Amino acid sequence: MPTNFTVVPVEDTPLSDPDYDGEILKEEDKEEPDMEAEPYSGEDTLRETSSLISTDHDDSIYGKNMALYEDEMDSTPMVSSLLNKLANYTNITQGVIEHEEAESEEGIQRVTVKGPQMGTFIGVFLPCMQNILGVILFLRLTWIVGTAGIMEALAVIFMCCSCTMLTAISMSAIATNGVVPAGGSYYMISRALGPEFGGAVGLCFYLGTTFAGSMYILGTMEIFLTYIMPTANVFNVQELHWMQNNMRIYGTCCLAIMTLVVFVGVKYVNKLALIFLSCVVLSIMAIYAGVIQSAIKPPNFQICLLGNRILKNHDTFDKCLKTEVINNVTSPTKLWTLFCKGDLGNATCDEYFTLNNLTEIQAVPGLLSKAISENMWGHYGQYMSIVEKKELNSIGASDIMDKSISTPYVLNDIATFFTLLVGIYFPSVTGIMAGSNRSGDLRDPQRSIPTGTILAIVTTSLIYISCVVLFGACIEGVVLRDKYGDSVKNTLVVSTLAWPSSWVIVIGSFFSCCGAGLQSLTGAPRILQAIARDGIIPFLQVFGHSKANGEPTWALLLTAAICEIGILIGSLDYVAPILSMFFLMCYLFVNLACAVQTLLRTPNWRPRFKFYHWSLSFLGMSLSFSLMFVSSWFYALFVILLAGCIYKYIEYRGAEKEWGDGIRGLSLNAARYALIKLEEAPPHTKNWRQAFPAHFQCYLNIIILEKNLRQISYNSSSRPQLLVLLKLDSDLGVKHPRLLSFTSQLKAGKGLTIVCSVLEGTYMARGADAKLSEQNIKAAMAKEKTKGFCHVVVSSNQRDGFSHLIQSAGLGGMKHNAVLVAWPANWKQSESSLSWKNFIETIRETTAANQALLVAKNIDTFPINQDRLAEGTIDVWWIVHDGGLLMLLPFLLRQHKVWRKCKMRIFTVAQMDDNSIQMKKDLQTFLYHLRLEAKVEVVEMHAGDISAFTYEKTLVMEQRSQMLKQMQLSKTEREREIQSISDESRNSIRRKPCGQKTSHKKKLHVPTVILDEPQLIHDRNTKSHAVQNDKPTLMSDRVHMTWTKEKLLSERNRLREANMTVRDIFNMKPEWENLDQTNVRRMHTAVKLNEVVVNKSQEAQLVLLNMPGPPKNQGGDENYMEFLEVLTEGLERVLLVRGGGREVITIYS
Repeated sequence: MPTNFTVVPVEDTPLSDPDYDGEILKEEDKEEPDMEAEPYSGEDTLRETSSLISTDHDDSIYGKNMALYEDEMDSTPMVSSLLNKLANYTNITQGVIEHEEAESEEGIQRVTVKGPQMGTFIGVFLPCMQNILGVILFLRLTWIVGTAGIMEALAVIFMCCSCTMLTAISMSAIATNGVVPAGGSYYMISRALGPEFGGAVGLCFYLGTTFAGSMYILGTMEIFLTYIMPTANVFNVQELHWMQNNMRIYGTCCLAIMTLVVFVGVKYVNKLALIFLSCVVLSIMAIYAGVIQSAIKPPNFQICLLGNRILKNHDTFDKCLKTEVINNVTSPTKLWTLFCKGDLGNATCDEYFTLNNLTEIQAVPGLLSKAISENMWGHYGQYMSIVEKKELNSIGASDIMDKSISTPYVLNDIATFFTLLVGIYFPSVTGIMAGSNRSGDLRDPQRSIPTGTILAIVTTSLIYISCVVLFGACIEGVVLRDKYGDSVKNTLVVSTLAWPSSWVIVIGSFFSCCGAGLQSLTGAPRILQAIARDGIIPFLQVFGHSKANGEPTWALLLTAAICEIGILIGSLDYVAPILSMFFLMCYLFVNLACAVQTLLRTPNWRPRFKFYHWSLSFLGMSLSFSLMFVSSWFYALFVILLAGCIYKYIEYRGAEKEWGDGIRGLSLNAARYALIKLEEAPPHTKNWRQAFPAHFQCYLNIIILEKNLRQISYNSSSRPQLLVLLKLDSDLGVKHPRLLSFTSQLKAGKGLTIVCSVLEGTYMARGADAKLSEQNIKAAMAKEKTKGFCHVVVSSNQRDGFSHLIQSAGLGGMKHNAVLVAWPANWKQSESSLSWKNFIETIRETTAANQALLVAKNIDTFPINQDRLAEGTIDVWWIVHDGGLLMLLPFLLRQHKVWRKCKMRIFTVAQMDDNSIQMKKDLQTFLYHLRLEAKVEVVEMHAGDISAFTYEKTLVMEQRSQMLKQMQLSKTEREREIQSISDESRNSIRRKPCGQKTSHKKKLHVPTVILDEPQLIHDRNTKSHAVQNDKPTLMSDRVHMTWTKEKLLSERNRLREANMTVRDIFNMKPEWENLDQTNVRRMHTAVKLNEVVVNKSQEAQLVLLNMPGPPKNQGGDENYMEFLEVLTEGLERVLLVRGGGREVITIYS
């Protein structure tokens, strides 16, 4: 590239003003103090004529530096403009953080929106801890340990925690694959598996969260009515169904209060959340402190056993004795009156009471006792069976009991078995979605969600495991099986272990359940609102509306109504398995979504969380499915049936959505696999007439099943579906086989690939050639390991053939969305202009069809599949944003072993008005959200003056364009030219081979001028051009013209001017003045941009560059080719990329 030309200023006003130079320098000094201004000495003469040379000042912010892209600024903004918008982007919070309202001095309320500032600990870890630790830990874990034993309880915990851990790994991969807006798991599943699965599972998750609110409210009321204020019971608590009626009445009142709190404002719930969490932490600390205290001094809780049966003691007796001696008189105790009727001498007593003695033992023998050996294995019981201590001997009694005597035994209120305990315990490990639901409030969600969620699961699992062991080691087995603490004077069983007081755990568990209930009533309406706003279930759209502050009022009312149904069940033990089903269904599909995306390897699947694998997701999915049937097979069938009905309803009546989901990707892969299999061998004779229904219909059903499959080629997560346009040589072989190698490297065997070519002629004449061409292409595809389809068409010309392929290639939804072609090499030296004209028409047609275009220049230098690029970079020059394909292609290439070790670098161009430092920060942030690893560099291109070299290139380009127009006259124009010259000089213009003599005697013979295709001025003195001019007779179809004398002299003068050397270029100023200034500015863009690209990326393994669009009018097509040639000059491997007008890369999951 010449560098010794004097810089010519362009702007005439204000650069022609001598006072303006200082202002320019001052502004440059302010922006870049270390940069020295370029001298303008020796340019005064040129400055005087600059008003004739330059164009008017461009009002565009991009100026003349980006003039090559100015026609498309409306549809494809400059990167600096895009990054400026991205810098102002803030992720929408999920409704859990209210806009803070502050009142000014004038009394006007102002709304202040705070950016997300939560870290991992506050934003993810603590909310997950609060949701996981709660009602089951305090109310049912001791009962589970006593019933199942330590070993089986550990098995329950291991299965449930393994399920949630595997789900958390899958969820972390999905959550770090982009931003997760409102809806949490619903959003993740729906965008990964489609609207049908997403709606079905989203509603299951909503119902699970709603019934979780019912469970927490019932737990709150159980603590309140049983342990805090037993006197508040309306009905008699001795009967189980009356106790449930108390729960229903008070639960309904509690639900109304909580709904009112949520309706007033979520900010109150958020402010109370820290208090509720503090109660949970203090309660757990009190448990561990009590364990340590029990090893030193066990707490004084005594229980009374009759034989081996444990007795209730609601302060109904104070001594574990049948009789006592008072003043030498034997008197019956309060306990005796519970089993006997009548006086002491002639009383009628319960037979078992008479035969067995009373024993008083410690409820909490302490950590150092032998209780752990007794509690190692399970003690299951039937409904209404008596809780017994099997280690003690007792004398049995007849089964006939006096029903008039109400015995105070502790009974099992439900039949207990292992699978029931799994269903009751599982809600205690739910809540792992709390972090992903708050992604909008996190400072760095892609780092905080996996770390916080997995750390919370590990922490809570250790807490649960340690509690199981400690409860079994410290508390007596029969007390553990006493669900409501009837034997310890109506005290919460876990609180008997607390230190310093049992009230710490009672009050802490009460507020913990209250907080969890409020969180459920806050989160469930937002899940329903997210489903309703997606519009996939028409009758739910009314619940998408909200108040002015964003609160989903109608969704809250429906949530409260459904929550009331759970409260009316009246028992925590019956509600827990129901919500376990819904959560397990949700977890199953989270794992399925991660597995499908991992196996499909879609381009948009780029999680920052790397510790996942499809096998772990399948294991988590299988475990979730197994736990559903282990917990309750009839509940599992009901939930599956419900989800199936919702799925079919959405498929039948729901709104069509295209979210780039994996199910459509599976359909595409299945259809592609089926078609490839069908191509391997021709159909058998027996199936010839029924080939379509017998062989193809079974696979096509997979495609027909999805209504939106016809749009799959445009979804943002699908791989580019390529239409490869090949050129064949004279032997009908592939001219550029490395184009197929590059295709296989880009596709990696995924997605759709259609390899096509065009033969000129008619099918009747070239049908055999078409079949031979297809065989040659298939052989080349097999050699280059390119999986796809091959098709060769015969057309009257290549332009129409390529146009038909671009429009009609593919089948149904299996359509291409990108076209890959090779750069027309040697287009300047070609005798015919059809090659580059067809190339430009291909660009226009792909643009009109909204398809992307990839142009590989110097394709024969691209690596083959056997090569391994040990080092190097893939450089992306991101000039304009036209869908993000330019960013996606390097990621796809690096998945192939050829390019795997290459690093990715992204360059963008900053103009004079841009803040390059801020642009770099914004671009790094954007790439972080896109989950792309690349080195970022911002190249500054200030609005410098147009160099003489640029004018030279433009001048030669326009001269060449004019000459080509003269050579490419149409037949009609030539006839008119012949007639005109014949009338003037009675001579004719004729076409003949070189050296052929004229046979017409009446014509005036003058020397013949051969019009060759012009070369660049600075190439005129090269050896190749001299050799070309020395052999003018090699071409037999050149145009020979017989001129008049005046035209001959004019042509000689023009050729003499065209043969000027570079040294005479400055004498061409008058010709510069007549240049098209649009071409000057575009050439300036190509020259300047080429300088910086070559400077930065000359050693790169591959350079990807935005491809400017062709001119709107066809008059400047040859100039457009020259611009592209100058833009890519000096680069070994170049891939020009032109987007299809659709976004192919997204920050969302």
